[in-house]
Amino acid sequence: MTREEFLKIYANIPINLREEIILVLENRGPITWNVAYLEISQKTKLSEEILKKFNLIWGKEKRR
Repeated sequence: MTREEFLKIYANIPINLREEIILVLENRGPITWNVAYLEISQKTKLSEEILKKFNLIWGKEKRR
């Protein structure tokens, strides 16, 4: 998933669902839609990890 794809999906998520946990990162813990949005919109190092995990979940990247 690209940054742009995530932002498009996030824009269509109902506000009351944005606090839902969408994935759990091994060293970081639970990530909500809002946390993912903040990280991805600011292009942080954590955002790369979040997008990579999304790609693994949705089959856009091969597992190692």
